[in-house]
Amino acid sequence: MTGFPTTMTQAHHATLLVELLTEELPPKALARLGDAFAEGIAQRLAARDLIEGDLSFDRYATPRRLAVTIKNVRSVAPEKQVREKVLPVTVALDANGQPTAPLAKKLAALGFPDTPVSELERASDGKNEAFFLNYAAPGATLADGLQAVLDEALTKLPIPKVMTYQRPDDTNVQFVRPVHRLTVLHGDKIVPVTAFGIDAGDTTRGHRFLSEGPIAITRADDYAHTLQHKGFVIASYADRRESIRSQLIAAALADQVVMPDALLDEVNSLVEWPVVYACKFEDEFLQVPQECLILTMQTNQKYFALTDAEGRLRSRFLIVSNIATDTPVEIVEGNERVVRPRLADAKFFFEQDKKKPLAQRVPLLANVVYHNKLGSQLQRVERLEALAGEIAQLCGADVALAKRGARLAKADLLTDMVGEFPELQGTMGTYYARHDGEAEEVALACSEHYQPRFSGDALPGTPTGTIAALADKLETIVGIWGIGLAPTGEKDPFALRRHALGVLRILVEKQLPLDLVELLRAAAAQFANVPAVTDSTDAIYEFCMDRLRGLLRERGYAAAEIDAVLALNPTRLDDIVARLDAVREFAALAESASLAAANKRISNILKKSDGAGDAGVQISLFVEAAEKALHAQLEAVTPRVETQLAAREYTGALTALAALRESVDMFFNDVMVNAEDPALRANRLALLKALHRQMNSVADISRLAA
Repeated sequence: MTGFPTTMTQAHHATLLVELLTEELPPKALARLGDAFAEGIAQRLAARDLIEGDLSFDRYATPRRLAVTIKNVRSVAPEKQVREKVLPVTVALDANGQPTAPLAKKLAALGFPDTPVSELERASDGKNEAFFLNYAAPGATLADGLQAVLDEALTKLPIPKVMTYQRPDDTNVQFVRPVHRLTVLHGDKIVPVTAFGIDAGDTTRGHRFLSEGPIAITRADDYAHTLQHKGFVIASYADRRESIRSQLIAAALADQVVMPDALLDEVNSLVEWPVVYACKFEDEFLQVPQECLILTMQTNQKYFALTDAEGRLRSRFLIVSNIATDTPVEIVEGNERVVRPRLADAKFFFEQDKKKPLAQRVPLLANVVYHNKLGSQLQRVERLEALAGEIAQLCGADVALAKRGARLAKADLLTDMVGEFPELQGTMGTYYARHDGEAEEVALACSEHYQPRFSGDALPGTPTGTIAALADKLETIVGIWGIGLAPTGEKDPFALRRHALGVLRILVEKQLPLDLVELLRAAAAQFANVPAVTDSTDAIYEFCMDRLRGLLRERGYAAAEIDAVLALNPTRLDDIVARLDAVREFAALAESASLAAANKRISNILKKSDGAGDAGVQISLFVEAAEKALHAQLEAVTPRVETQLAAREYTGALTALAALRESVDMFFNDVMVNAEDPALRANRLALLKALHRQMNSVADISRLAA
């Protein structure tokens, strides 16, 4: 194969391949490393004008390689027109207008020693008159440009932990893993670059076990095809992942594969030639809660569990091997042998845990520190129990069940199973509570009180679970905030944003008739005997409103609609959605723009009234026909509005207000609010206050004004 020419008489473009062959890369970082490697090289080449047309590239990442192929890479970048300031005219020319020695020196330094003054551009530099040199600079060659790009891209990779290793020439090198080869081709030509002391070549290696010897890559475009057909390597991360997914589904037959994205990604990062095999374990292990078995298979062995159509775990499971063979007996038996002690451990933990009821574990939480300023987990549980009882009373739920659910909610933290698998906290509590004969709602509260765990997660399904979830999240927010650990910027180590969103989602989506501020105060009262905690109810309320704005924006409501409703500082959130929908319908009415503008004007007038008009409206003081008409219209509309409000028919209430438009417009056209007569002025302000109160009964519609 011919080498890359050192000089070029004519530029051309072709596909560029860059591959680093390494020792096994860290699986959890592979996808990120592959993306950063490919994007870093491609985008930096484009920035150097070494790409013809639009940027198009394919990224590759396997356990032993990072690679990229980039389309239409130029061998030489185009010439660039350069305009460079030389010197101020006063320095470049002497008193007689002749070139000076500094000018000659500067031109020589720029590489244009014989350029006459007449060929220089004379123009202002913004302050003084100066000479400028205009010339065509040759474009960088691919070899030079790629070397700089490669050096920079490799230093910018998101390496989780750098490794220092020694090259054969005894030099120390730092990278995520030792590098063995560098393959760089432009079309069919090697580009003479280096990395980590290795010169670029045109060969690579395939699968560690299924392939032997170097594999020649004849053209950059053939990279993925050659590796797959000669090296038993699916180089594309995405293609390999899809191959695993489709093989798992095919091997599952009539069953369902439990394949979370994180597990699929990790397994994909461990193999270059994935092959799926089916294995089995003894049916006796199915007596253990299936969440335990699934988690131990996923976490410890990277296996894929199978369930039937109803979601019940099967004793058959799937593995993804890096070896293809027609006789996989040893592979299957080896994996079955490895998983058996893991499942036996899970069974042992489960049987041991059942010997001690959850209720007997609660007092032992006194030995577990929750936070050094907030006491033990037992003290926390006692706060949760009391708060859950209060919430149950507020919403008419079973107080005894709510308190019991909250009391047992954290007890499974002391079980062997949760000690081994912290991810199962709550889930195991439900199993053990059922075994102990607790009420079903109490058992479910052990797991439901953590919900929603993340954005989009399901809400608690039972009243007891809902109350326990509210108590748990409110106690966390109020306690942690109260000791001065409110979220700041990106930092939120106690996930208070997530807890606040959980409270908001429960109140809004379940339409609970609970007052948020009342809940926060009830939670704060539980810390009365904890001197380190300060009552931060107002600050937390504002924090929750900010989270609520974001939540409502995600649901498609406009900023003006949200501002109109939240401007009233609502503490009951069960009707927020109804109010927003009403505001949206009102905004579509022809009368809305005029009424919104009028409401804004009224708000501004009342801000300056200094309490004038508080005495109420006196009909006898009306003088102008417009104010009489507005009052009469308001009197007629008010009962209808209040009836609609009482029925929580907010759209009807706002629609009824639309009838005021003509009277409001006439009032502002014909009536001087700030009359010289104090009695008249106060009466007109009183009328506007009554109008303002009705117009803002659902939302502050002035926020809809343009």
